[in-house]
Amino acid sequence: MSITVFSHSACSLHKVTEVHPECPERLGAVNDQLIRSGMEYVLTQKEATPARKEDLYRAHDVSYVNDVFAKAPQSDEEHIWLDPDTLMSSGSLQAFLHAAGSGINGIDEIMNSSNQKAFCAIRPPGHHATRSAAMGFCVFNNIAVAACYAMAKYPVERIAIVDFDVHHGNGTEDIFIQDDRVLFCSSFEHPLYPNTGADTISPHVINIPMPAGSEGFEWQAAVAERWFPAIDAFAPDLILVSAGFDGHMEDDMSQFNLREDDYFWIGQELKKLADNHCQGRILAMLEGGYDMSSLGRSVVAFLKGIS
Repeated sequence: MSITVFSHSACSLHKVTEVHPECPERLGAVNDQLIRSGMEYVLTQKEATPARKEDLYRAHDVSYVNDVFAKAPQSDEEHIWLDPDTLMSSGSLQAFLHAAGSGINGIDEIMNSSNQKAFCAIRPPGHHATRSAAMGFCVFNNIAVAACYAMAKYPVERIAIVDFDVHHGNGTEDIFIQDDRVLFCSSFEHPLYPNTGADTISPHVINIPMPAGSEGFEWQAAVAERWFPAIDAFAPDLILVSAGFDGHMEDDMSQFNLREDDYFWIGQELKKLADNHCQGRILAMLEGGYDMSSLGRSVVAFLKGIS
């Protein structure tokens, strides 16, 4: 069996300022490393299709989605800021829609084909987008859109969402905090943007705030102790992954000290859980990761782990 990788050239149409870390070159870095590693030959690559408004409405307020569409710039010279970190240019809406749509494609793939693993190499990321607001480079919450689609279209009653981006997945938590069909597990450096998650109290949210300077062995121990027994007990029908690689020691977006081996390890462990509970089905979507070299290497390590 192969891993299906969904992506689309439209994701590069989301133009940002020259110094903005969430740049189109991120996807090139991932693709280059997949080729360099030889993994390209064991992957099935497919083009993502855009999400529809109806898909976005399941995860976001109708008024918010309509507002984003209405604000979309029409000329190459025009751009707007949806929040202090989140820019929208003329090609951005197509990037947003293809990023969110890739998760829907991934759900269809792992539910209907022999490929039980899918990875969405897309941008911009989504896990900071709340039900009603853009935030932290994110406009539509890609992983939440995928989860809501899976529960609406398939006999899926329980989903575990694992978020190992170095920043707390506050948007995903916001969308599912009242939904006991979703177990949300997020590890993150704290204190660090968006400075949320450390005080969350919920039976189906398992947050692991960790201090700057945390090493891979410390992160692995915390994840193994806090997440894995809870996921086992929850017995999910699907495992979805917000795969952010900005906790790598070479990424200056944080002060975590994770390495490729840590991303390989989490991939392996999630594969075991998926094999035990959901016929091996895992959908992972790219979130953060802003150092080009370590991003590509880390994605390869993670994909090797889940395969």
